Amino acid sequence: MVLSKTASESDVSIHSTFASRYVRASLPRFKMPENSIPKEAAFQIINDELMLDGNPRLNLASFVTTWMEPECDKLIMASINKNYVDMDEYPVTTELQNRCVNMIAHLFNAPLGDGEAAVGVGTVGSSEAIMLAGLAFKRKWQNKMKAQGKPYDKPNIVTGANVQVCWEKFARYFEVELKEVKLRDGYYVMDPEKAVEMVDENTICVAAILGSTLNGEFEDVKLLNDLLTKKNKETGWDTPIHVDAASGGFIAPFLYPDLEWDFRLPLVKSINVSGHKYGLVYAGIGWVIWRSKVDLPEELIFHINYLGADQPTFTLNFSKGSSQVIAQYYQLIRLGHEGYKNIMENCQENAGVLREGLEKTGKFNIVSKEIGVPLVAFSLKDHSRHDEFEISEMLRRFGWIVPAYTMPPDAQHVTVLRVVIREDFSRTLAERLVIDIERVVHELDNLPARVGSKYATETELSVGNGVVVRKKSEREVTLEVTTAWKKFVADKKKINGVC
Repeated sequence: MVLSKTASESDVSIHSTFASRYVRASLPRFKMPENSIPKEAAFQIINDELMLDGNPRLNLASFVTTWMEPECDKLIMASINKNYVDMDEYPVTTELQNRCVNMIAHLFNAPLGDGEAAVGVGTVGSSEAIMLAGLAFKRKWQNKMKAQGKPYDKPNIVTGANVQVCWEKFARYFEVELKEVKLRDGYYVMDPEKAVEMVDENTICVAAILGSTLNGEFEDVKLLNDLLTKKNKETGWDTPIHVDAASGGFIAPFLYPDLEWDFRLPLVKSINVSGHKYGLVYAGIGWVIWRSKVDLPEELIFHINYLGADQPTFTLNFSKGSSQVIAQYYQLIRLGHEGYKNIMENCQENAGVLREGLEKTGKFNIVSKEIGVPLVAFSLKDHSRHDEFEISEMLRRFGWIVPAYTMPPDAQHVTVLRVVIREDFSRTLAERLVIDIERVVHELDNLPARVGSKYATETELSVGNGVVVRKKSEREVTLEVTTAWKKFVADKKKINGVC
């Protein structure tokens, strides 16, 4: 959900040249029209405006799937009018969801006995999944503290400063203190040792990230589990771990099967994963899996019967489409372990092609790791003439959407560009992107510095009229340039009505 913001302050009418074949009256922009219009006109008006959107295939900022096979597209359209929560009316859809939960639980090595059903649910992306997992941890912690006669009004979660914004949302919406481990130069994920140091009796869980949004790196969940086990033994606490595997949950089992990050580790009690990322489904599907039934408090599960038979439900949302669940099941049975492995290996290889191409230019430092999510995060070696925000803006001329952003505290002086390699990003596109980046850098090299020159003059050491100007460090200059450029871009977006 995006807060409403318009590109125009006035209720200027909408008029399409081609739609005028069907209707001559213009439409109000922000009010429902009084009269109906032909379906052809409505389609043409909307289609014309949508041409101004970016091309999803060239949106390299997004982890979300932008291509599926035509057969799956047909299944999506055939089921788009089915309400996911009507379990009694659509029992097959419910069965397919349960199959997905169990397949993913086995993929994550859940300790299930023969014939034992996995505990989990489909969600609207990993944001809802994280909210549900967080609520389960909070309720279990509250119940434990109540039983011990201790205060239970100040829960906290320990995470790295690199967590996605949904963790901040959970903390704020459900009144849980978020204790963040700060980053540092060259280390852009949560340090397990520092995280365990921050754990106290009120910590409901430690959240580890398998695939950081910033640079794709996997956090060391195994080390976190070992350190936290030791602290729990010393203190008598039982602080658990949640793994946010939104990006890496469908990567690690296929590329790094020996990596211990999942339910093989005793303290990992729940895992979320985004089906619409490397689960290879269009936007709108996530999953949360619990280790066992005891890790999901029964009082959080609601039972309803007004849609038919008794139905248990544990979601923040209620009505939603069934199509993404069906699409996830299609991908799981269509691709199997072999298919997912082939796709993830191909993405990894294409990331390597892009990484090598950028390294050959001699202009960039690679910030991402080779082991992790198949993405390439990189930063300029020389910021004296231009910065990453300028490169990001100029790449849009070629259709590429490549985000530039600063790292969280205490590495906010580091700015990077990031390219996410998805299934539909081919080797040819990777090679073409390198060519276009080189062209952009070459053009910027031959232009006057837009922001940097202002600060470059301030860094010179000069003595005159008794005034000494201190020479600033490269870090200070970079931070000032970045701040100025972010303000410039933000102001420009305001002018263009982007929110």
